[in-house]
Amino acid sequence: MPSVMPERLRKITADIFEAANVPTEDAKIISEILVDANLAGHDSHGVIRIPQYMGFIDAGQIDPGATMEIERESPSHALINGNWGFGHAIAQRAMSLVIQKAQSSTVSAVSIYNCNHIGRIGSYSMMAAKAGLVGIVMVNAGGAALYVAPFGGSDGRLATNPISIAAPTQGDEPIVLDITSSVVAQGKIRVALNRDDTVPLGWLINGKGEPTTDPRDLNGPPPGALLPLGGIAGHKGFALGLMIDVLGGALSGAGCSGSGTTTVQNGVLMIAINIAEFTPMDDFYGRVDALVKHVKASPPAPGFEEILVPGEIEARQTKRRSSEGIPVDDETWRQIQETAAAVGISEL
Repeated sequence: MPSVMPERLRKITADIFEAANVPTEDAKIISEILVDANLAGHDSHGVIRIPQYMGFIDAGQIDPGATMEIERESPSHALINGNWGFGHAIAQRAMSLVIQKAQSSTVSAVSIYNCNHIGRIGSYSMMAAKAGLVGIVMVNAGGAALYVAPFGGSDGRLATNPISIAAPTQGDEPIVLDITSSVVAQGKIRVALNRDDTVPLGWLINGKGEPTTDPRDLNGPPPGALLPLGGIAGHKGFALGLMIDVLGGALSGAGCSGSGTTTVQNGVLMIAINIAEFTPMDDFYGRVDALVKHVKASPPAPGFEEILVPGEIEARQTKRRSSEGIPVDDETWRQIQETAAAVGISEL
């Protein structure tokens, strides 16, 4: 398994997309967001996606040169038509707009449709947090990618429908919630397949509705399904996923699960909250710091060494992988090399 330094992996990624006629600036954004996901330990949303996205270009599901269009707008909101451009570039520019609007209007919201996969959504909520705002991002799959069974069901009816909330702190790193409403992201199954691993019991059911640890059972035949977040309380993850489908898909116009489409897109809702318009920033930071200290003071349960708050594992992983390199499994590396060769890049 090769270990690749982040800057080299960013260059490889950007070069591949540029060779596929993706504009230079967009290729740079895509490479940064993908590699940042790997740095944080979310390999499911990192460079493993390069062949998939190149396949979307070949299939006409991504228009590399498309630019987003603001269809409706007020001082505090916007509806964006992504025109089937690269989701990462659209989403980064959309969050920049959300931040700008919140800085002048206290609370802002932007919805996006006709937008391909935007990657790890925590990347965008963190943009708001680093600007001193609270950032909230949620997405559905526009009616496609039905990998998740409803609570009590035995086949896929929803997408993984993630949500991210990021809040700034006085330290270098924000608190970042970044979760799917399913037990696990579909990309984690892709990683397990590439590594020829099994998955934990409780992630998947097979095409008969039976628990399984074989990642191949997700796609079948017949196809299985991911389970909703929550285990015996999976009705909570199912309900969360259903409401994200409403807010991501129905509100934007991207469409909801069950619409019949097979074209992958993200129906996106982004929200930013200007903290300083509610309370002095120093007071906010003081309350957040006190909260973190309070929960971290809990004596660790057996099998645990410390209490970690959301985003802390990713921050530590980013620091470690920035200096040691990013491990890329052999199959993913082979696929990246094959994809690069297909666009005329012979050496990585």
